[in-house]
Amino acid sequence: MTTDLTQMSPEELQDVLDEQRRLHTELVAQELNLNITRGKPAPEQLDLNRHMLDMDVPTKSADGTDVRNYGGNRGLVDIRQIFAELLNVDLEDIIAGDNSSLALMHDFLTFAMLHKLPGAKGRWADQQIKFIAPVPGYDRHFTLCEHLGVEMLPIELGEHGPDMDEVERLAADPQVKGMWVVPMYSNPNGAVYDETTVRRLMEMPAAPDFRILWDNAYGLHHLTDNEIQPLPVLRMAQEAGNPDRVLEFASTSKITHAGDGIAFLASSKGNLEFYLAHAGVRKIGPDKVNQMRHAAYFKDAEGVRSLMRRHRELLAPKFHLVERTLRARLGGTGVATWTQPEGGYFVNLTVMDGTATRVVELAKEAGIALTPAGSSHPLHQDPRNRFIRLSPSFPSQGELSQAMDGVATCVLVAAAEKLLGKN
Repeated sequence: MTTDLTQMSPEELQDVLDEQRRLHTELVAQELNLNITRGKPAPEQLDLNRHMLDMDVPTKSADGTDVRNYGGNRGLVDIRQIFAELLNVDLEDIIAGDNSSLALMHDFLTFAMLHKLPGAKGRWADQQIKFIAPVPGYDRHFTLCEHLGVEMLPIELGEHGPDMDEVERLAADPQVKGMWVVPMYSNPNGAVYDETTVRRLMEMPAAPDFRILWDNAYGLHHLTDNEIQPLPVLRMAQEAGNPDRVLEFASTSKITHAGDGIAFLASSKGNLEFYLAHAGVRKIGPDKVNQMRHAAYFKDAEGVRSLMRRHRELLAPKFHLVERTLRARLGGTGVATWTQPEGGYFVNLTVMDGTATRVVELAKEAGIALTPAGSSHPLHQDPRNRFIRLSPSFPSQGELSQAMDGVATCVLVAAAEKLLGKN
């Protein structure tokens, strides 16, 4: 379809609606069971690393640590060296933990609630605190804030970051203590923060205990041969006179195995000492055997980069399929746009205002599970009800083709209903 629905007469729109409803009825009759809700690695991606399950793991690290025993709360130097290079940070500024970067974020926020951060006047739990939340954004970040009672201040995320004039205005409020940033191939719109934006984030006036949670979850997940390098954000914060401003998180969850990877936290000496002092109460060191397994498997940073190119060979065709299908079915209709990311795990589909919830509902009726409308915003409140996150990674190409064709049908039904005043 290439005709702009917004320019059609009511009679023409009714014809479109009748045809798309017929296609939707056919979808429902197929009793599909398709799921594109979350950015999970496909079985073929997990199989890239099947040798990890039966490899011999050395018992001693490079510095002589026996990986089978207690201790070592900073993680093994072997794996830290590899990811310090990949994340463009210094070795002394990065620690390695267990499998979940989300757990590191949760623990840091909880520690900040219960204990006094460097630079803070008191515990966050004793204050009314707020976080800047670029949108569309990652639902799990918002859930952490909601769970801890942190007020979120949505701000629209552009191609190279949010409106920095507005960010600086918000950060001037002493109650604003933090900000979420996914700096590369952000979830879900694929934004890549540019150097100008990042330098302003590092330099802007803010509360002494203001922290940017820099979730670099997709920094190695390129979909093209243009492998953008992470900015040296910790160095930039230091140069700006705000060394404690950034806590950078990353993990191997979508590199090796999602369930048994390694998470990383890179930050200033003060932030790391604060985190480790409280994490040491909770546990006596991370899973060093798994860290040693990963270090022996990767060998070096180039081993990780090589593996990620094999991931790209599996993922890029799926993203191309999404683009082709959306362009063929929705291009020129005037009722949808979508991102074409150069990395990451998601495509952000923007539908006609007020119709995202209806699209998700129609898709569910057709056996296609989509991320709930509003997930891209704090408290699931997308004021324009227009964003839908698409996750192409897990389904087979055949399943993905069916799902995307079905999604396009649902978008057209919802748009025609809206234009005719029928929803």
